[in-house]
Amino acid sequence: MSRISRLPSPLLRAAACTGIAALTLTACGSGSGSGTASTGSGSVKVGLITKTDTNPFFVKMKEGAEKAAKENGAQLSTAAGKFDGDNAGQVTAIENMVAAGVKGILITPSDSKAIVPAIEKARAKGVLVIALDTPTEPESAVDALFATDNVKAGELIGEYAKAAMKGKTAKIAALDLAPGVSVGVQRHEGFLKGFGATDKDVACAQDTGGDQAKGQTAMENCLQKEPDINVVYTINEPAALGAYTALKAKGREKDVLIVSVDGGCTGTQAVKDGKIAATSQQYPLKMAAEGVKAVVTYAKDGKKASGYTDTGVTLITDKAQAGVTSKDTAYGLENCWG
Repeated sequence: MSRISRLPSPLLRAAACTGIAALTLTACGSGSGSGTASTGSGSVKVGLITKTDTNPFFVKMKEGAEKAAKENGAQLSTAAGKFDGDNAGQVTAIENMVAAGVKGILITPSDSKAIVPAIEKARAKGVLVIALDTPTEPESAVDALFATDNVKAGELIGEYAKAAMKGKTAKIAALDLAPGVSVGVQRHEGFLKGFGATDKDVACAQDTGGDQAKGQTAMENCLQKEPDINVVYTINEPAALGAYTALKAKGREKDVLIVSVDGGCTGTQAVKDGKIAATSQQYPLKMAAEGVKAVVTYAKDGKKASGYTDTGVTLITDKAQAGVTSKDTAYGLENCWG
């Protein structure tokens, strides 16, 4: 997802390791400032491929992977697409990593379907492939998936929004991701399920790509179409903040309920500041750390990770609603990323 935040200083080396040339395969050693692996040549080689290397969510993933690699004596290489949706770049990264002799690849697929042939080729050569955050289509195209339950994440904010409306008629705007992207579809469907609604109940739906500026434009378009919108579901917190900006320009920021997903530090702070009513927090560092451990285990004893591992999601709000389990922003800020 598109998230905007500064890089914390401990992450600078991880970000620099991937570098401006996002698709260049780089050995990233936790204990070496030169960018060469600190572990020996016989250590387990693990690859991490993210959608981009600028998104704080994926920067946090790399932090988790780098720390786990150091703790488990593995050699980590990273690569990323030039932009969210760069399938060709991810295919190249997979090919480079397989040629470099990685034992396993962790990947957040930019295109859940188009990446499958490249993954199949890697697996055919004995490489363990684990999807992080975003499932492939089909999900069985990888050996395992470590991710947030995105349907549950959407369901939590849907249940919250329903409770917060306290019986008032809802006019819903859905600020989505992009057509066919599994994460966006799952969160959208989860929200509707939690709210007890269907797409027929959505007054306006717009794609945002998870971008703040596009989220603002989408909200402006929805307000033109349906001025009385009072509930806004957003794919992520940048889109939510874009929606808030558009609503504030119309003097509507205090009478429209905005709910979102991600739990980044900027987004969680926005919940504390009252710009977003609630968000579902996910944990990218845990996804990557567990992925690295799984590859090391496979290299040592041949045991493959399989199936789906839920890395957790928590509803964050300072305005708790009866019947909806949540934690406050103090907890959210202690556990946020970015």
